[in-house]
Amino acid sequence: MPQITIRTLAPSEIAAALPALAEVLSDCVEGGASVGFMSPYAPADAMPYWEGVGRSVVDGQTLLIVAERDGEILGTVQLGIGMMPNQPHRADLKKLLVHRKARGLGLSRLLMEAAESEAANHGRHVLVLDTATGSPAESIYEKFGWQRVGVIPQYALMPDGSFCGSTFFYKSLARV
Repeated sequence: MPQITIRTLAPSEIAAALPALAEVLSDCVEGGASVGFMSPYAPADAMPYWEGVGRSVVDGQTLLIVAERDGEILGTVQLGIGMMPNQPHRADLKKLLVHRKARGLGLSRLLMEAAESEAANHGRHVLVLDTATGSPAESIYEKFGWQRVGVIPQYALMPDGSFCGSTFFYKSLARV
């Protein structure tokens, strides 16, 4: 049975993780995920994006969580915690990505649980995300207890250049 590990990368680990993160992002875009990039999208194309994320981690603005199987990064999610002064209680969930070869292993759930735990540990209790309307991710977020807020039509482009709407979600971690 492969060993799955979910962990938050330390700033000192980012540089070594860049090639694996670039491979995951490239695979997702080439698989049709609307995550901000257009096809064709090779791992080398993803390096500048991940370098920027790395700087954000070093600056304390972002937490970068990875899912590893036997030491290989196969999934990731980011938690944006560097918010405006009037939003110290909020975080943005960004780029839940799982390599196609690792789908069906429960990595999305594990990554989301880790992100929610990290959010709570950092005093964040309102989480926000958006995803492509009609995508498989949309139903995943609902299954994980996120609340649909609404849809903005033609918000972004799919990797093939066609328009897609974006569905916005939030989740409250506060105990009421």
